[in-house]
Amino acid sequence: MDIAEKFRESGNPMFNDNALKLGVFGTNCSGACAITTAETTFEPTFEHNVKIARQLEDAGWECMVPIARWRGFGGETNFGGTNMDTFTWAAALAAVTEKLQFFSTTHIPTLNPIVATKMATTIDHIAKGRYGLNLVTGWFTPEMEMFGREQLEHDSRYDYADEWMEIVTTLWKRNGVDFDGQYLKVKDAFSEPKPYNKETGRPVLICAGASGKGMHFTAKYCDFNFGFMQDMESGAAWVKRVKELAFSEYGRELGTFTSCPVVVRDTEKEARDYYNYYVHEKGDRVACDNIAEVLQVQSQNHSPEMYEKFRERFIAGWGGYPIVGNPEQVTDALIELHKTGVDGALLTMVDYNEELPFFNERVMPLLKEAGLRK
Repeated sequence: MDIAEKFRESGNPMFNDNALKLGVFGTNCSGACAITTAETTFEPTFEHNVKIARQLEDAGWECMVPIARWRGFGGETNFGGTNMDTFTWAAALAAVTEKLQFFSTTHIPTLNPIVATKMATTIDHIAKGRYGLNLVTGWFTPEMEMFGREQLEHDSRYDYADEWMEIVTTLWKRNGVDFDGQYLKVKDAFSEPKPYNKETGRPVLICAGASGKGMHFTAKYCDFNFGFMQDMESGAAWVKRVKELAFSEYGRELGTFTSCPVVVRDTEKEARDYYNYYVHEKGDRVACDNIAEVLQVQSQNHSPEMYEKFRERFIAGWGGYPIVGNPEQVTDALIELHKTGVDGALLTMVDYNEELPFFNERVMPLLKEAGLRK
């Protein structure tokens, strides 16, 4: 039996029957995913996150995914500079909920694999199986340098991550693990208890690997590939490519998730006016440019027009595909998103406190009518 089927039989939220699964992204960080100085009541506190989690759970959403952040990106907002650790965040929220899935995002080079195994398994038991890891190889060089780690060349990061995952996945199965790799070494490693669900043998795993090496890593180890869509056509091509890769190379079923900043209001004009306000009038362009510099997109290989599109998408919501309009238009856009074959979307908002109740009241019923939600 494929592990995806085992997760379905276990009742894991990420493998339920909803045609388009929904979650939120980055609520553990200041600014969440919007790089803006626009007014907001949202704060990255435990109290705010509990309120968000309970609203999501009551409305039937599937998951919350945090961003692992160790320092901000400067600018007026120092975007992401105030943040909660993703492991303790997930443990605390899992303890006060019953249905929602929580992930811990980990920058693999910052955490010993034996420690990661123990922490993840502990939270998996607190959550009674509603837990997973979002695996990141460590792209923000100033953060890696904080830990005294030399930033590896891109493909080498996945070689390191492969060794890390070999240790972790083996420890989830048995004790007495020895490993002598190029980057990592362990001797007679031991970790108890084992993961909560004995049938699946591990928590859910996701990764945003987008390069050839990253997609192979995801297809080998993970249950979902997380990707950012430029448009529906390229999004459908990405979904097709990663699913075929996982099946042909590793004989595995691989799900897909994307991210979308959402602005929904009573009228299209209200929604577009607010989008223009928080992105174009109040966007923190300095912080966004700092991110772009790290990602090396401010280069001669990108036209000014392409860079402006990049900047708008990142200010709007970390590069996700924007969905803006009245409830019917937002529903139609999510229907089109589903047609690409993607399994789910992490939705981002500037002010979850103010915007999430309206989305749950006005959009969720329409998604049920459309057959995307049960």
